[in-house]
Order: sequence, then structure tokens, then C-alpha cells
Amino acid sequence: MDVRLCSSNLCARFAAALRDAVAVCACLPRVPSEKPDSTLGYSRSLPTGGIDRAIGWVPHPFRALCGKGGIAKHSVAAVAFATLLLVAGCRQDMQDQPRMFPQRGTDFFADHRGARPQVLNTIARGQLHEDSYFYTGVVQGANGYREEQNLLPFPVTLEVLQRGEERFNVYCTPCHSRVGNGLGEIVQRGYKPAANLHDQVRMAQPLSHYFYVMTHGYGAMPDYSSQLTPEDRWAVAAYIRALQLSEAATPADVPAGAHVQDLKDIAAAKGHPEYAQPWALPATAVQAYPHTKEGTPGMAPGNPADPAIKIPASKPSAPAAAAK
Repeated sequence: MDVRLCSSNLCARFAAALRDAVAVCACLPRVPSEKPDSTLGYSRSLPTGGIDRAIGWVPHPFRALCGKGGIAKHSVAAVAFATLLLVAGCRQDMQDQPRMFPQRGTDFFADHRGARPQVLNTIARGQLHEDSYFYTGVVQGANGYREEQNLLPFPVTLEVLQRGEERFNVYCTPCHSRVGNGLGEIVQRGYKPAANLHDQVRMAQPLSHYFYVMTHGYGAMPDYSSQLTPEDRWAVAAYIRALQLSEAATPADVPAGAHVQDLKDIAAAKGHPEYAQPWALPATAVQAYPHTKEGTPGMAPGNPADPAIKIPASKPSAPAAAAK
């Protein structure tokens, strides 16, 4: 019987006593009887002198327990008592073993630091990021500075544009609207107008600029790196470019044989001609760039060189029409 010894002397003594008690029960001679027991096949009685021979080698602490009429009874009681003491007094908890404590020193290492530094030239699984442009949107320029590029790290397909449209409608339309003019629903509730993706400044930005802004944020816009994966950010950038091309497209840009229909005609046919009219800036909107010249912490001056949002009129004004 394998009994795990404990570190304390008390537990060691009880473990030794348990082994001796088990040995007493196991060493008693059993001689086949003329009428064997139906279950065990051995006689329940011992030959003359069997007890004396068994007690002769029993250790001293257990000799008082051994008798001709009660050795089995006392042995079982001794085993049960020793087992109970072992369970109650012997501990093998983890706190008894040497181990590292978080944010504490240790003598196990030469630098006496329990928290081990990351091994040099190792990368966590899933963070290899071999294509740095795919994950950052910038490249190392000849002058040593980071540069944005007007290209995507993978081919643009219809599935990519559809994915970009779906993500754009979820995360971008509350501020930029579905057409990207910066007059989303939050503007009607007192928020600053977002950037108009169709003005000259945004049209001139390279594709990776939108990826970089979605990754790090810009001005009042927070970053969306936790909501959008790198693949989705590139898909949204591709869809933004498609939106810009659609707003500035001409009939000459349409492939030969394709049917071209004006948006105003489509809106009128659907019963909503107001959808094709210019969007008015609500009175509750707050101008993004106030006239103050105070700087903002950690940023450029309060009034960057960025045009204010202006909605062109769909029809010429009355004086201009009279002049013609």
C-alpha cells in the first residue's frame, strides 16, 4: 500500500503506524479448512500458535492491540483512526511549494526578477505582421519619414467593395452619412459635422490615408481599430474611393452600352424627390472649426487649413439667373 508521507514528523509517524497496521492484517496465516468458507475458500479459524507467531514480530505499539479474540477488530479500528488523523493533519497544498509571486522579486534568477522579459527576436503567435503596409498603411520614405500610398495591399473585387459598403454603413454613416457628405444623423443632434469625403482635400488624399485615420483616429474622430479588422479597414477605404468616383462620375465614365439614369429621376419615380435635393445643414449643428485661434493640446492650431462644409445649391440664385 502506497502511503504519501508528509513533511511534518506527526504525519510521518501516523503514516508508519498505518503501514504497520495493514501489515498485521495481511500477515496473519490462513490455512485451508476442511469446510472452507463459501466466499473466501479459507477457514475463519487459525491453527494453534498462529496468533502467537503473528504477534511475535508485530511492532511494539501494536502488540497491545493484538489478542486471540480481537485482533481483526482492533486492527480495523487502528487503521481507521490512523487514516482519520492523516486526512485531518496532512496537507499537500500548493502554498507549501516554492513558486513565483507576481510582481515580486525572486532569488531563482540572477537578476532577481520574478517577471521574466520577453525573449529577444521572438514574436507571439498570430502577430508576425510581415506585410507592414497591410497593418499600418504607411511605408518608409526615402527621407526616413512615413509615407501614405494610393494603393491597396490586395486586389479590389466586388466582394471587397460589398464588404466595405456594409462596414461603412454600420460604423461611418452616423457621422459621414451614407453618401459621405459629413451630414450624418448625429449632426442633427448637435454634434460637429464630420468631414465631407467629397471635398477637394479628401479627394486628394491617398487610399492608405483613410486606413491610417480609421486605425489611429483624427481630430474628433476616434479610432476604429477595435471594431474593424485590417481587412475591413482596407475594404472601407476602397468603398470610400468608390463613393468619391460615383459623385464625380460623368456619362463618359460609364461603360459603353450601360444604361445611365439620373438620381433625381430615380427619386421621383420612388415617390421621394427630396432625396435628390441638396442636404441642408441643421441649425443644431456645431461648426467644426470655430473662429477662435487657441491651440489644442498636443495638436495643431485650433483652425487647421481645412475648408468649412458648404452645401452647393441645386439651382442658381435669383441674382445670378437675372445676370444671365
